[in-house]
Amino acid sequence: MLQAGVGFSPQQDTQKAAVEATRIALQRAGCATADFALVFATTGHGPGYSLLLRTIQLTTQATHVVGCSAGGVLTTDGEVERAPGVAVLVVRSDTVTASRFFLPQLRGRGYETGKEIAAFAQSRLGPDNLLTIFPDTYNFNAAAFFNGLSEGAPNLPTVGGGASEDGSLGETFQLCGDAVGNNAVSGLLLSGRFQATISNAQACQPIGPVHTVTKAQQNLLLELDGRPAFEVFAEVVRQPLIDDLRRAAAFVFVGLPVDPERRQVDRGEYVVRNIIGFDPAQGIIAVADEIHQGQKMIFTLRDGSGAREDLKGMLEALARTWEGNPPGFGMYFNCLGRGAGLYGFPDLDVSYIRQYFGDMPLIGFFTGCEIAPIRQHVALHQYSGVLVLVGEDKSRISPGRVQDSR
Repeated sequence: MLQAGVGFSPQQDTQKAAVEATRIALQRAGCATADFALVFATTGHGPGYSLLLRTIQLTTQATHVVGCSAGGVLTTDGEVERAPGVAVLVVRSDTVTASRFFLPQLRGRGYETGKEIAAFAQSRLGPDNLLTIFPDTYNFNAAAFFNGLSEGAPNLPTVGGGASEDGSLGETFQLCGDAVGNNAVSGLLLSGRFQATISNAQACQPIGPVHTVTKAQQNLLLELDGRPAFEVFAEVVRQPLIDDLRRAAAFVFVGLPVDPERRQVDRGEYVVRNIIGFDPAQGIIAVADEIHQGQKMIFTLRDGSGAREDLKGMLEALARTWEGNPPGFGMYFNCLGRGAGLYGFPDLDVSYIRQYFGDMPLIGFFTGCEIAPIRQHVALHQYSGVLVLVGEDKSRISPGRVQDSR
């Protein structure tokens, strides 16, 4: 049996907010105590994060309380941006076991940290597993971390979000048990018998054809399809954006397959990376990731209507997958570049999720980056919404399967 409930509090007083959100979550779960709890709290509660953890633990009697700081939080009740918020999910289950971890000193130790978490997980793996991580976005070397994790624990379904803040601090915080720190990674390993789906909605949709990188140097795109990269970019983007390159870089991004050897870029099966500079005279584009000669890529456009349609398509597919077997709870890791800033009004993502899954307990936050697999390759995403659904019944979905949202 799996019981779950989510609560939210807008109170500015951290202890009162923790008590309110946790009691609502327990009431909705129909239980007096919990086995584990997730908590996401906005930056204004930063001075009280230790008090927040203690209060939730005392209220729930949970063995594991894990979470992180957030630029905004979300629950089934709605999304909160640029305002105080504490979101709490409580879970009690005899089929799902949680194990928490907190690793400090993340900076420069991505590979080593990935290996340490893999070693932690290996001795605790069950028939079904889900690793949820909340790294410090500012000090997270995703490529090195994922390499270490995959070497030590291959094919472990991994999701999460980079801890975020409101821009006032320049640092994020990771929360675990009685530990509060930055430059760290916190998280939960869920193991036991359950079913889970992981789906990803993109805010950046493809524009133009798929291109081949014919010349590159580290993160510099020199040639696409045998032509100067900027020349190709200018043909795809055109006016008026091409007349204002700073504005163009805020809307147009590069889409890369997770596997550089992959010879195609399918819709929804790419990671988005920022364009960080142009040299029109030399025909060069600088990208916020390493580029490999011979790999495929696309240009993408960040667009509210396209993001909405992609979200709807993902949810329609998930609703069919879970038909007759509603999930017990959900986690939604939503990029800071989505929300009201993308759509022009708040609550769109949560409203759509509620439309398809009703009052399912849902918790999440606005992330500095998103973490989810593509074709079994765990990857760092940007401008996306990663929806993780967890439930009891194993009759419809394979153990630990990453469910494609298309």
